[in-house]
Amino acid sequence: MKKKPSPSQNYRNTMKSIGYVPRKKATQDDYDRIGFMSGLEVHQQLNTGEKLFCRCPAGVYHDDDNYDAEVIRHMRPTLSELGEYDGTALMEFKTRKNIVYRIKNETTCTYEVDDTPPFTVNRKAVDIAIEISLLKKLNIVGEIHITRKQYLDGSIPTGFQRTAIIGVEGAIELKNKTVRLIQLSLEEDSCREISDVGHWRFYKTDRLGMPLIETVTYPDMVNPDEVAEACQVIRFLNRSTGKVRTGMGAARQDVNVSCRGGTRAEIKGVSHIKWIPELTHNEAFRQWALLHIRDELNKRVQKPEQWQMDSLEMNPRDFKFRSKALKSIKNAGMKLYGVKLPCFEGILSHFTQPGQTFADEISDRLKVVACIEKPNMCAQDSLQPMEHGNTYSQLRDMLKADSQDAVMLFWGPEDDIKTALETIDERCRMAFEGVPNETRKSFEDGTTMFERVLPGADRMYPDTDSPPIPLLDEDIERLGRNLPTENIKAYNTLKKWGVPEDTHTYIFRNNLFPLIEQMVEDGEDAVFAATLFGHRLKFVEGHYEKAPGFRFELVADILKTLRERRLARELIIPMLPVIWQHPKMDADSILTSIGFMPLEEEKVLANLPFLRKKFASIRVNGGERVETDWLMGQLRAHALGNMPLPVLKQRIESEVAGSSL
Repeated sequence: MKKKPSPSQNYRNTMKSIGYVPRKKATQDDYDRIGFMSGLEVHQQLNTGEKLFCRCPAGVYHDDDNYDAEVIRHMRPTLSELGEYDGTALMEFKTRKNIVYRIKNETTCTYEVDDTPPFTVNRKAVDIAIEISLLKKLNIVGEIHITRKQYLDGSIPTGFQRTAIIGVEGAIELKNKTVRLIQLSLEEDSCREISDVGHWRFYKTDRLGMPLIETVTYPDMVNPDEVAEACQVIRFLNRSTGKVRTGMGAARQDVNVSCRGGTRAEIKGVSHIKWIPELTHNEAFRQWALLHIRDELNKRVQKPEQWQMDSLEMNPRDFKFRSKALKSIKNAGMKLYGVKLPCFEGILSHFTQPGQTFADEISDRLKVVACIEKPNMCAQDSLQPMEHGNTYSQLRDMLKADSQDAVMLFWGPEDDIKTALETIDERCRMAFEGVPNETRKSFEDGTTMFERVLPGADRMYPDTDSPPIPLLDEDIERLGRNLPTENIKAYNTLKKWGVPEDTHTYIFRNNLFPLIEQMVEDGEDAVFAATLFGHRLKFVEGHYEKAPGFRFELVADILKTLRERRLARELIIPMLPVIWQHPKMDADSILTSIGFMPLEEEKVLANLPFLRKKFASIRVNGGERVETDWLMGQLRAHALGNMPLPVLKQRIESEVAGSSL
């Protein structure tokens, strides 16, 4: 009889069978093979003083313990006009969550809890949204209609978000292709989640209602790098106006991914663009793996609709558990259940994501839907089974499982057991169909986990509290007169200047192209100016704490001062940490702080004869080149700012060569 592979062997075998390759080794042929497809929804807060539909201040935040009141609400599904329940609403209802909003009087009013009708829309926010829409070549609508978009996870107390389409059918330019845009919408931001454990989810309302734009693309990206590039372009266009918020949480993106035969999965709230390539790569292959699981299960089960799992309550005292998690069941008063999954042998250890298997698909849903915190289950056929001695053979006997069946244990509070059993059964039945429609949460390592069921298509309806807002042609023309340089033009200009590409992300992220362009117009070398920010200042940012009041323009101003005083521009490099930490210091004070002393060229070279004798005395072998490099190292500090370093090197080389004749 052929020996069954271990869970880890099965994991590796199934990874190979689906043709998984790490992202760094993947080629376009790999993405074409699985039919990679992706689109974006990029959100950016607008820099206005007030929120979108009330007069509360925007951009004022408070810490977790600083609040004036708490409001507790519960989600309950209602029938739509078509007599149907939304899938997300049903799922949230199952969780029996207590949604708690922590309210600070300074940043929240009765509008946010739906006790007051909306105020007139923030017109400044509308103008900014129109300006950014024009940048993206979108067609501006003739009349703004406010609609309500259902938000059923509790992040908006009313259960809906007020949103309005500003522009439709536009485009952005990437290096090698054009990406089509579906629309740009103006909407109100949601609450900030601060905790979600068990049946309790906590939100802060300070961010709630802040003006936000959402740019939605078509699924035109065919590899992960294109997705990241498109997001970078959209973010840059937003920032190029100087009218959006920046910093932690000000910009977020939802990434929609699918593979051939799969379905759209939405990766929510990706906070860093650098995460996108790994996330989209892994999600496409996760779906590809789920399709392989579907095909295998349908080979084994001729009539999936008749498939039935079995479960049985277990007495923890009947098992000699060595695992701490399972030992704690006895003390925590939780219930323990065994589950038999007919014909699922080898499926629970089937590869889905790096380091994850189909067992994780079940465990994730137990956490989210049944609110049972991890660890919440274990299985004989899983990648990292716990130590249980003879537990599994004992469990198989009790569940009357045969060689084609998988068995698992799960545990949780008694009130959550019914939902947990339904959740396991539901996820296993979905496996016969392939890839479920769902929203997924992102992690820095490039993996995702189930977050909630994807909302239905009919989640928007008119807001009867808000009248239509006509947009006049003259207002649109006025807003379009002074648009900033488009991103692709900026990119092409940097490329023409010969600026290294590894500086582009920093330049675009901080909207530095207009400043660099001005520096070049003032006579500065383009490559030096760009690398000063994209390499040198980026290093400073990663190693020093920025002081309030720092502006990138300060660097350009001090560099201009050095040029006017005929001081070498390289002097700005040691000055950067001081500017970063002490932006109020003037140029003379900064020069003094780095130990700069103005010297004429001959005084810089005055010690050259002495240093040559010293070099001879230490008997360093290597010829003229070694001597020149050593002398450069000795004189560089005095030369910096007083004479160009290439000139210093020429003088030293001439001196060394002359004495050797």
